[in-house]
Amino acid sequence: MKYLLWILMLFAAAVALTTASHNPGYVLLIYPPYRVQLSLTLFIVLLLLAFTFSYGLLRLAIYAIQLPEFVKKFRFERAKFKSRELLDEALNSFFSGHYAAAEKASAHAMELGDTSILHPIIAARSAHELREYEKRDTYLSAADDKTSKESILRNIAAAKFKLDQRNPQAALSSLQELRNSGIRNHPGALRLELKAHQQAGNWDEVLNVLEQLQNRAAIDEISATQLRLQAWLEKIRQLDNLTDLSNCLKNIPADLKQRPKLAAAAARALIQHQGGLLAQQLLCDSLNVQWDSELIALYGDCVSDDLIAQIKQAEQWLTLHKGDAELLLTLGKLCLTQKLWGKAKNYLDASNSISASHGAYSALGKLAEQAQNTDEAFKYYQHAAKLSER
Repeated sequence: MKYLLWILMLFAAAVALTTASHNPGYVLLIYPPYRVQLSLTLFIVLLLLAFTFSYGLLRLAIYAIQLPEFVKKFRFERAKFKSRELLDEALNSFFSGHYAAAEKASAHAMELGDTSILHPIIAARSAHELREYEKRDTYLSAADDKTSKESILRNIAAAKFKLDQRNPQAALSSLQELRNSGIRNHPGALRLELKAHQQAGNWDEVLNVLEQLQNRAAIDEISATQLRLQAWLEKIRQLDNLTDLSNCLKNIPADLKQRPKLAAAAARALIQHQGGLLAQQLLCDSLNVQWDSELIALYGDCVSDDLIAQIKQAEQWLTLHKGDAELLLTLGKLCLTQKLWGKAKNYLDASNSISASHGAYSALGKLAEQAQNTDEAFKYYQHAAKLSER
């Protein structure tokens, strides 16, 4: 079809040319005192040439006017392409651990006039990894006066740098800037805030931030549980009186309170501050849910006013855990305190038969002393001393 149109156009041109060559018409141009006479065909040809020439001059003038804008756009596109290359190079180098190369690429991009906040952030983080803190702060200052969204990157980076240098208060100040700017509950900022409060020992705030992260599904349940457990453990260790300990334990979720690690720490603190009865109840609740030999050892240290009931409880556990040497040792100690000499010796001997221990031999030594059997007590203490040296 295309070739057919070209053929028709050629035929039409040939017919027009033939017709024009036999055209007897002419054009007379008069401008006194001049007089010009042209054939109509030549006039049309000259008119077409003049139109073509004028059109060419007009297009050339337009191109000349647009040339600066074109050059500007060309340079902009070239700079943009170069910036993209440098950004790719900086990111690849940074995540490959080549921090010096990443810093160099980002610094070069900044020198070329790239205003992206990514370059000062990458350069700052690279300098931080290289422990060049003055250069890091200089790069970070280049990220000032950015938009609110870009300020997130700057403040988060600043907070991370301070945390790496163990300066949680400065990190919290950087994160507070984000809050003041209206940016709240940002997952990345909350994670850094959590770490900052951990470093600062603000365990109430740790629990608060954990709740915020969980509400935003920004932390997995296992990690959240471990961090919450750590926070309550640290809170317990910071308390120095029975009243505060009791109030603290009331606020701990039941599932955490029954965990062996927390129950053991809480029981030790209660025993230290004369809260044996509370410690006993706490240990019972935990042991009934999950058996733990460390907790049963602590149970023996919770001397209460009703030792008989305490012994009965331990003997109930013995029906379920007959081979537990620590439980037998605990029963032996409790019976010794209650002056049940026969039962005490049986439990202590049974504990040693399963796993000989310093505690069991020391208790047997005390029992022998009560019976005024000095030689036997001396032998028991010798066995205890040998076991403690291992």
